Amino acid sequence: MSRPSVISADHSKICKCPKGLNPLRLPTHVAVIMDGNGRWAKSRGLPRIMGHRAGVEALKTILRLCSDWGVKALTVYAFSTENWSRPGDEVSFLMTLFERVLQSELESLQQEKVRIKFLGDLVDLPESLQTSISEATKITSGNTGIHFNVCTNYGGRRELVLAAQKLAERAVKGDLDPSLIDENIFAGELFTASESDPDLLIRTSGEKRISNFLLWQLAYAELYVTDVLWPDFNENELTNALIDYQTRCRRFGGLETDTSNQLQN
Repeated sequence: MSRPSVISADHSKICKCPKGLNPLRLPTHVAVIMDGNGRWAKSRGLPRIMGHRAGVEALKTILRLCSDWGVKALTVYAFSTENWSRPGDEVSFLMTLFERVLQSELESLQQEKVRIKFLGDLVDLPESLQTSISEATKITSGNTGIHFNVCTNYGGRRELVLAAQKLAERAVKGDLDPSLIDENIFAGELFTASESDPDLLIRTSGEKRISNFLLWQLAYAELYVTDVLWPDFNENELTNALIDYQTRCRRFGGLETDTSNQLQN
């Protein structure tokens, strides 16, 4: 299992951080459970789809801020394996929304040097969406900016089962000695194999659970829960989350014996 990495500050980003936020102690990797779109719409007498549209705008804002401030990776929970149980018209709308937003924002992602990846069982998605995902992933694969991971048809338990199956298949073929399987080898079979683990998990709407999201990767993440609904999560709310993160003492199961690491992480 990869531990959260020590950030090397990007000094070109430092001047963009808001007042009160220490640019030298930013999380390297932020994960977000974007919850509350439906409740946001209901509170305004709007259909749920309007909440999802507003949620997309909030995501665009947060991605840009994370990129500008120097966060290296942003992973968001866009659609879980359990979300298929929602009403069919809502699921269809979400699939169409994903595809349209991806197509309309691809040029901007490229200009901002964002590398986008979609994590999950993508084969269950509509073919046209799979095509758009494949194209966006390929086009942005060489970009050197923020890593933007979109968990779509994703489930943490399912991810662990798939990883175990892949390792078992390698062992049966004789390509892997089961006794050599350790945390690093196991983590190498996860959807997030190329990323460091999240340093910070943000969940909106006040729910205090991780909802089958990144079960392995969140082992040492700091958790931040806010009652703010996702469409209302803006620059000020992100700043509050990051400032709160910077007050945490991260010991990873050990004792705080060297404060210099706290200043860097």
